[in-house]
Amino acid sequence: MAEPKHGTSPIVIDETPGKKAYCACGLSANLPYCDGSHSREGTGLSPNVVDVDAPGKKAICQCHRSGNMPWCDGTHSKP
Repeated sequence: MAEPKHGTSPIVIDETPGKKAYCACGLSANLPYCDGSHSREGTGLSPNVVDVDAPGKKAICQCHRSGNMPWCDGTHSKP
């Protein structure tokens, strides 16, 4: 299994309600959404699929270390 490509900070978006598949490998050309790169690159990873209940700002984790994936919990800023 490949390690995810790590970003340095979250991607903050105005999200709409519905089922979302957020990239877990960091290779998507459509971050923060999954575009299937994990399969094409054979990473062994799968997207973080969640149901977003309400519209609003969401911070999508890009360091892949959050304890609340796919949402950012500030782990990227800790040593």
